[in-house]
Amino acid sequence: MDVLMLSRMQFASTTIFHFFFVPVTIGLSFIIAIMETMYVRKGDEVYKRMAKFWGKLFLVNFAIGVVTGILQEFQFGMNWSDYSRFVGDIFGAPLAIEALLAFFLESTFIGIWIFGWEKVSKKIHLLSIWFVAIGTTLSAFWILAANSFMQHPVGYTINNGRAEMNDFLSLITNGQVLVEFPHTVLGAFATGAFLIIGISAFKLLKKQDTDFFKRSFQIAVIVGVISSIGVAFAGHWQAQYLVKTQPMKMAASEGLWEDSADPAPWTVVASIDPENKMSSHELKVPYVLSFLSYSKFSGSVKGMNTLQSEYEQAYGPGDYIPPVRTTFWSFRIMIAAGMAMIFITLWAIYLMWRKKMDQPNTKFMRICLTGLLLPPIANTAGWTMTEFGRQPWTVFGLLTTDKSVSPNITSGQVLFSLITFNTAYAALLIVLIYLFVKVIKKGPNGVDEESEHSTDPYNTKE
Repeated sequence: MDVLMLSRMQFASTTIFHFFFVPVTIGLSFIIAIMETMYVRKGDEVYKRMAKFWGKLFLVNFAIGVVTGILQEFQFGMNWSDYSRFVGDIFGAPLAIEALLAFFLESTFIGIWIFGWEKVSKKIHLLSIWFVAIGTTLSAFWILAANSFMQHPVGYTINNGRAEMNDFLSLITNGQVLVEFPHTVLGAFATGAFLIIGISAFKLLKKQDTDFFKRSFQIAVIVGVISSIGVAFAGHWQAQYLVKTQPMKMAASEGLWEDSADPAPWTVVASIDPENKMSSHELKVPYVLSFLSYSKFSGSVKGMNTLQSEYEQAYGPGDYIPPVRTTFWSFRIMIAAGMAMIFITLWAIYLMWRKKMDQPNTKFMRICLTGLLLPPIANTAGWTMTEFGRQPWTVFGLLTTDKSVSPNITSGQVLFSLITFNTAYAALLIVLIYLFVKVIKKGPNGVDEESEHSTDPYNTKE
């Protein structure tokens, strides 16, 4: 494989792996802040135990997530030096603010939160976890502001072959970031909620600390249902913006080769044939694509063949159609996972409303446990569609991916770093799983299951 393909594989692996951790950090910090707020307001010690127990998982995830983020940024300088030179002036400001303000905020107050129990007042301690939650969310905003420039460049001028910022306000009010940020952050809240829902369901199935995990489950379900439904609405706004700014990505996500009818039907499934530029065996739902694109049940959507001609006129000869199968199916996987999340949380709300959580359905709890996997699947599929659908552009309309790669590296060097990074990621994943399992087995009381059920009154194993 050539340098470009290997560099793309490395970008995909580092980005996907890093983004397993980011949503968990944002989501857990927010829910822990809610739990500690309930402790301060009600004085109920169980909420304090909740904040401490889920906080342990948050800290493990945060620490490993930081390491994966460093590795990800490292590969930008190695494999994408021409890209880095092109956008360096644009990305400098948001990434510097992210590091100096958002990351500084969360890192500082994490220290107060970890070591401040019983040493600072309850309100100061509560404030610290809210600052951590705000810091993680602000961090996401600045990263997404940079990413949004790649999707929809604004506030720049081209000088000496580089994009240089001439309007910072336009960069941070980019329409792309205004629709991408709520979609991503709400997805992160849902990720944190489903982590708690899944682990709580596991503990409830084993009948361990039932009151503690039932209350954790209920808080997470409320956050989960609001954020899961919110993600769907934010995704709808994002789709409408996509039609205006990246119509080729929208057409590829629909497998739409020719202009659609008016009103446009939404394709549920299809057999995509990129070589012959056609789709077959399509199952379509009338009106839905028009509504998804324009919030009304009328309007045609341009197909890839029309857009290819328009792009050639605007940007010159070339193939501007992204990998259609990947874009099409990743979009549907994201939607399917999101709908499953809404269904599970609504089902849980129904059980809570009917007061059936005292003896929850075993089958439902197993579904909740499996639901742990839904947010990572949705998050990965969503970003796959976002990044694949933009191809062949790294920065839409300005810089193609093949011109972004470092000119002075060899395939062997990239292959070596690819293997090294993925080995490091595998090791980090093992460490994460080990620490998560250890914390979960000990439970909120900090007592290992084996010790908890031991008949040895002196617990000599410890």
